[in-house]
Amino acid sequence: MQRSDNRGVVANERLTAMAGAALLVVFVVEVATVSDLGTLLSIHVFVGVLMVGPLAVKLGSTGWRFVRYYTGNPAFVRHGPPPLWLRRLAPLVVASTLAVVGSGFALVVTGPARPGPFVALHVISFLVWMPATAIHVAGHFLEVLRLIAKDWRRGASDQAPERRLRHGVTLGTLAAEAIAALLLSPVAAPWTAWVDAGNAPGHAFLLVGLGLAASGLLVTWLVRRW
Repeated sequence: MQRSDNRGVVANERLTAMAGAALLVVFVVEVATVSDLGTLLSIHVFVGVLMVGPLAVKLGSTGWRFVRYYTGNPAFVRHGPPPLWLRRLAPLVVASTLAVVGSGFALVVTGPARPGPFVALHVISFLVWMPATAIHVAGHFLEVLRLIAKDWRRGASDQAPERRLRHGVTLGTLAAEAIAALLLSPVAAPWTAWVDAGNAPGHAFLLVGLGLAASGLLVTWLVRRW
């Protein structure tokens, strides 16, 4: 039983790393499209839908670890929780990510004619999400690289069936969301017309977001050194 539990911990950890790596790539592309929404809005919407799959996987795997740890599962307790400062940051990362994605979907559905409060929510949550996510990524980056290297190592025989399942889940969710993004493309057409009419936002809020992310990383580095 102990060996099975330990394999479950390792499988959960590597699935989280795989989903997190996929999310990081998608996030970088999504932020890059903000630099020129006048021509990249359709890609912005497509990538925004694409991130839902790996995001759901990562929330599920981290939620499972949370539940197993705090319900006293011996293997998860032995493995231990993430560092305290990352645990404290996690609610802000999750809330801002869900707010950014959720408000983005709401904007696609409502259209530019009646966006309601969702434009403001999308911008504000983006400005919160940028530094929170930057700190989160910095805190886990080396660990994720290490775990993915173990999973893709040639000749690795540990957890072979679970490894195939993890890769299948990650790639499968990306494929499913790519199909969903293509199906939603017509719904986003009014926003494309809105941008073509000269309503594309400027670069100011992207620069502010990048500045907040850099500031968050600097403050975190200074606090940890103290």
